[in-house]
Amino acid sequence: MPSPAAPGRYDSGLDTRGGRGSRNPRRRAGRGRRYLRTAAALSSVLLLGAAGTYVWADTRLNQQVDLGALGARVPAGEGTNYLVVGSDSREGLSEQDRRNLNTDSVILLHTGANGTTMLSLPRDSWVTLPPYVDPGTGRSYRAAPDKLNAAFSLGGPDLLVRTVERNTGVHIDHYAEIGFAGFMGVVDAVGGVNLCLGKAVRDEDSGADLPAGCQTLDGAEALAFVRQRKQEAQGDLGRTRNQQRFLAALARKAATPSTLADPSRSLPTLSAGLDTLIVDEGTELPDLMALFEALRKATGRGGRQLNVPVADPDLRTCKGSAVKWDDRRARALFGALREDRPLG
Repeated sequence: MPSPAAPGRYDSGLDTRGGRGSRNPRRRAGRGRRYLRTAAALSSVLLLGAAGTYVWADTRLNQQVDLGALGARVPAGEGTNYLVVGSDSREGLSEQDRRNLNTDSVILLHTGANGTTMLSLPRDSWVTLPPYVDPGTGRSYRAAPDKLNAAFSLGGPDLLVRTVERNTGVHIDHYAEIGFAGFMGVVDAVGGVNLCLGKAVRDEDSGADLPAGCQTLDGAEALAFVRQRKQEAQGDLGRTRNQQRFLAALARKAATPSTLADPSRSLPTLSAGLDTLIVDEGTELPDLMALFEALRKATGRGGRQLNVPVADPDLRTCKGSAVKWDDRRARALFGALREDRPLG
């Protein structure tokens, strides 16, 4: 049996030499303090990094659109309304080329007490353009019927916002426009987006060549997918549904913990999105985060993805084939969004 004077295996915890079995309170307290200091230091680094990223991103916002200078507008309603636009990239374009820009998607995103609604407005919608002044020539034009896309090409974001407000009665609180290059960059930065296709998608105009089945789309493939409409039975209406579906999938992928917690993905995602993003002067980084969250919620429980009600998808006009809204049902839908009422 071990002698009390010679510590053995039964009382090794009393070793005063600081060995492995030592239970010296001061040493244990010292280790605890070191752990706390290390944790505090790591937390400070993370907080400083997040703060630095926030400041960097906030200074990168391209706040070109002044909604406050649009003149007479419809009154503000309940909830928050974002006009989300996908457009040709403006980078490297002359002033004349900028006037020929097109929008491939126009989405009215509403969020409020009754959930989130993602409402696509077909680019070929037959609407009434309000009176406007051509920013290039200074010539004035009276109100006239035209396609929704014409508002953007003739008067940029200002005329597009005024046109949407005039024809829907819904007040636009924030404007966000992303160029195609930025869209592709975001998709690539998150490592591609998973999508399951019920049939093969092939379109020479957009460059889409995707097999049926589940697959991961990179930026170029994703852009081709959301732009194609030739093989869609409902043309532009089918394309808007594809755009909604893909944006929802992209929002879910970008919000996953693996993306948010990985700086090698989250920072390039943020950078790619900001490179071709144009917003209104009232939009700050928290507003963009709220917009992103609204896109994600639109496909969750309580969220809705809709197309504006249509009476004629192939209306013959002096401007070619257009999409005619169902006035009665469209007015009811816009009224519910304006007043933030539940949709029937």
